[in-house]
Amino acid sequence: MVGYQTIATVPIYMDIANSTWLWLATVPVVLVVLLQAGLFLQRAWKNGNEMGLSDEQLKTGLKTGVISAIGPAVAVLAGMLALIATVGGPVAWMRLSVIGSVAFELPAAELGVSQFGYSLGDDGISEQAYATAVWSMTLGGTGWLLVSALGTPHMEKVRQRIGGGKEKLIPIISSAAMLGAFAYFLTGEVTAGTPETGSVAAGGLAMLGLLQVADKKDVQWIREWALGIAMVVGLAVGIIIQLSIGSLW
Repeated sequence: MVGYQTIATVPIYMDIANSTWLWLATVPVVLVVLLQAGLFLQRAWKNGNEMGLSDEQLKTGLKTGVISAIGPAVAVLAGMLALIATVGGPVAWMRLSVIGSVAFELPAAELGVSQFGYSLGDDGISEQAYATAVWSMTLGGTGWLLVSALGTPHMEKVRQRIGGGKEKLIPIISSAAMLGAFAYFLTGEVTAGTPETGSVAAGGLAMLGLLQVADKKDVQWIREWALGIAMVVGLAVGIIIQLSIGSLW
């Protein structure tokens, strides 16, 4: 009796996607991002001291920022796992270090390979199709970077002009802009399906409850951890709904 063993085949292009040379090519990009983060942190700390903030206040702000980054980092990490399986480790690492949006990277890669008649996950994807996918991801993301680089220096003037020179309106305008940005990102998720709706609702209720407890009890650490905890709660609820009942719409 002869036994047969099925051996899982790896697409040919993955040899290039996970090659040493591609790892070396992506390292400088990630190092630039880390350097920018370090320089920004250093400058923010220096400017904070010049504004009269104490080291204790700056440490509290730093700790709050680190905690608030936990939720988005978990989401990006989960998306990176999906991206690694389709475009390889180096490109996934580099792209999500620069942009951090799996919602853009996967469709861009799909658009690239589709020009050769493939779809992500197909075994026969050629090296040319893979290269096109990487170029689609890279060139497609340059628009955001250019807008940020060219437009950000003028945003303060715009904010001051909207405020009409009234200093009391500036914090209100800034808060409204932040709420508008969060609302813009949430509107697409709320109607995407039951897990997404439940995730948004649970995260919002968790944030509201934590802030109320922090205000009533005057507990600073709850304020610092509120956003990170709310994001994790939202992610957990979304996963539970997806695994239990799936999407109802």
